[in-house]
Amino acid sequence: MEVILLEKVENLGSLGDRVNVKPGYGRNFLIPGGKAMPATEEHIKAFEERRAELEKAAADAQARAEARRDQLADMTITIQARAGDEGKLFGSIGTADIAAAIVAAGVEVERSEVRLPEGAFRQLGEYNVLVHLHTDVNTEVTLVIEAE
Repeated sequence: MEVILLEKVENLGSLGDRVNVKPGYGRNFLIPGGKAMPATEEHIKAFEERRAELEKAAADAQARAEARRDQLADMTITIQARAGDEGKLFGSIGTADIAAAIVAAGVEVERSEVRLPEGAFRQLGEYNVLVHLHTDVNTEVTLVIEAE
């Protein structure tokens, strides 16, 4: 299935690229999410008419993400959690907890923007957490987990 991308999609292409994707990926993710449209003649013409508007929206989204990255630079988040004698947590600290702590510190972050490739944290300590704000904008936040 050939689609035209309406925004930059990670590991796929940039705004305006015509790419071939599997039909399920196009029908179930890209098109309903507003990330792409089928590459038919009328859609190609409509896209070319809207191209400047879409490029401006993409530049604005990237500028907002870069502004949030600047707010998050050198930020240290501290979370208090119940832990045993050996430093093992009763439960875990996941993406929702980290996102809530960042929002409490004054920067708007969605839970889906916090990336934990190795899973939730289950020990006391200091960790670097990746925050993926935009396709091209990533930053790290220092997380300190302390015992209550």
